[in-house]
Amino acid sequence: MNRPGDPDDHPDDPLRERAPSPLAEVCDERFERYGVRLLLKRDDLVHPELPGNKWRKLAPNLRAARAGGYGSLVTFGGAYSNHLRATAAAGRLVGMATVGIVRGDELADRPLNPSLARCVADGMRLRFVTRSAYRRKAEPEVLAGLLAGAGAVGAYVVPEGGSNALALAGCAELGRELRGPADVAAVACGTGGTLAGLAAGLGPGQRALGVPVLRGGFLGAEIRSLQVAAYGGPRGAWSLAEDFHHGGYAKVPAGLEAFAADFEERHGVPVERVYVAKLLWALAELASRGAFAPGTRLAAVITGHP
Repeated sequence: MNRPGDPDDHPDDPLRERAPSPLAEVCDERFERYGVRLLLKRDDLVHPELPGNKWRKLAPNLRAARAGGYGSLVTFGGAYSNHLRATAAAGRLVGMATVGIVRGDELADRPLNPSLARCVADGMRLRFVTRSAYRRKAEPEVLAGLLAGAGAVGAYVVPEGGSNALALAGCAELGRELRGPADVAAVACGTGGTLAGLAAGLGPGQRALGVPVLRGGFLGAEIRSLQVAAYGGPRGAWSLAEDFHHGGYAKVPAGLEAFAADFEERHGVPVERVYVAKLLWALAELASRGAFAPGTRLAAVITGHP
C-alpha cells in the first residue's frame, strides 16, 4: 500500500514526483572555515510544476480529495502566496476545480499581480475577503461563511500553506530521505508544516532547524499543534532560528538580494528570494557564530525556484 505522499502506481500520474530529490555537497568557504559541510537538498527538482514542499504537502491532499470523490478544493493565501499558485497548478494537473480565498478585500478592484494572474490562468477562481475575516478563518462559523461566500461549500478544504496531518506525512518522507547523510536538516518556514514533518521523518541523532520568514514568534506553537494533530504528540528534534526574516514576509532588502545573487554565481543554483535566500543567509550567519560543531553535515532544503 502506498504511504501518503508516495507516487501512485501509474507512471502517467500527474502528481508523480522525481524522488528522492538530489542531495549534493557544495564547497563554500563561509561554511568550510568553521568546519561545516554544506549539502543542498534540491527539492526544487522534485516535480516540474510543484517544487519541493509544495508537492510534498499538496500531493497527499489531492489524492485524498480524489479518493473522497471531491470535485473541487478550496484554500487560502495572501496576494503573493506560493501556496495559492501551487494549488492552482495542482488542480489543473489533476482536472480539479480550485478556489482561492485571498486575504484583503481591497484587492478585488485592482489589477491582478503576476502571482494571482498565474492562479487565474491555471483555472483558480479567486474570492477576496476582509483581513479581519481572514484572520478568524479557523473559527467554524467564520469558515462556514467564507466557504459559502466563495461558493465552495462541499469542497475539499486545504489549509493556508497546505499544512495539515496529510501534509506532514508527505514532508516526513523528506526527513527519511535525509536519514544518514546529514546531522542537521534546515528549511525555511512559513506555516511550519514542512518543518513539523521533516523533524518527524529524521532518524535518531539528527535534528531539524527551521528559519521562519515571517515576523511574530508564533511558529513554535503551530508546529507543536500540527505534530499533535498528526502523531498525537511531539516527534523528532527541532528548533527555530527566528531572527532572519529580514523585515517580514517577501521583504528582500539589498543585502539579502546581493547574498542570493552571489550564491547563485558561486554554485549555479537558482535561489528563490522569499524563502530560500533567507534560509541560506541564516545558515551562513549561524555557522559564523559557532552554532554548528566542527564536522557537522548541514543539509539546506531548497524548497522552490525563483
